[in-house]
Amino acid sequence: MANDGAWLRGELVPLAWCWRIARRDGVVLGLTTHDADLLVDGLLYRSAPGIRPSAIRQVAGFTGDMMDIEGALRADAIAADDLSAGRWDGAAIRVSVVDWETPAAGSVLVAEGVLGAVTIIGTQFMAELGPHRGGLDEAMVPLTSAECRADLGDRACRVPLAPLTWRRVVSVQAGATVTVAGGMVPDGLRYGRLRWLDGPNRGLTATIAAQDGVALLLTRAPTFRAVANTRVELIAGCDKRAITCGTRFANIANFRGEPHLPGVDLLTRYPGG
Repeated sequence: MANDGAWLRGELVPLAWCWRIARRDGVVLGLTTHDADLLVDGLLYRSAPGIRPSAIRQVAGFTGDMMDIEGALRADAIAADDLSAGRWDGAAIRVSVVDWETPAAGSVLVAEGVLGAVTIIGTQFMAELGPHRGGLDEAMVPLTSAECRADLGDRACRVPLAPLTWRRVVSVQAGATVTVAGGMVPDGLRYGRLRWLDGPNRGLTATIAAQDGVALLLTRAPTFRAVANTRVELIAGCDKRAITCGTRFANIANFRGEPHLPGVDLLTRYPGG
C-alpha cells in the first residue's frame, strides 16, 4: 500500500529506506536501513544485513534512474556464492521510503529497476540498480541473419517444449561434464539447457555445449559441487539452422532467419571468381 508522502514534509522525518528484491526464481527479500525490522505492505524488511544506498541520479531521456547498492554478505540473506552463481542476476528491485514509526501506512516509491553488475569485495558487496528499459533497447525491425533469431520453444518459435523436456538423475560429475544415470538420455541435447532440481545448484541453469551418449559437457562447471543422485531437467537444443528446423522440428514455417539472403560478399563477386 502506497501513501501520499505527506509525512515527508514534516520538520522531523522518521525516514527509513526499504529495498524489495525479487529474484527470477520467486524468492523475495526485504532489506531496510532502519535499525529494526519493519513490516511494510505485507513484507518483512530486515535490518540485517544492513544496506547503504547511494544517491539516486535522475537523468533526462529514456535511460531512467541509476543507483548503487552497498551491503554486507550474510549466509541466510545474500550469500557470496549465490551472487557469484547468478541467482540474483536480473532481480527486480523496488526502492521506497517509509515512516518507521508507522510502517503500516505504506511506502513511497523512489525508484525501481533490475539488479545489474555485482562486485564482491571481502565481506561486502556492491551492486548496480539499472532501469527497466522494456523494449526501448530492442531494434525497431529485426536484423537479418542466416540463423534463426528465435529460441527453441519461445513465442516466435512455437515449438512445444513439453515433449522435448526430460527429468533424469546425475550419477557422476567431474568439472564441466555430467554423466546421467540409467542410460536413458535422448539425443539432440546439444545447445539445450540443464536445470538443477536438487542439491546446492538447485534452480541454476547451464547450457549444454556437447553430448556424447550419457555424458553432457556444460559451457561451465556447476558453481557448487554436485552430489550423486541429483535430479536435473534436460531441455533439447537447436543449432538454429534452417535444415534442422525443417527436418527435426517440422517448423520451417516459423523459422526466423534468412539463410538464402545474399551477404556482403555479393559485392566482391565477379565472373569466374
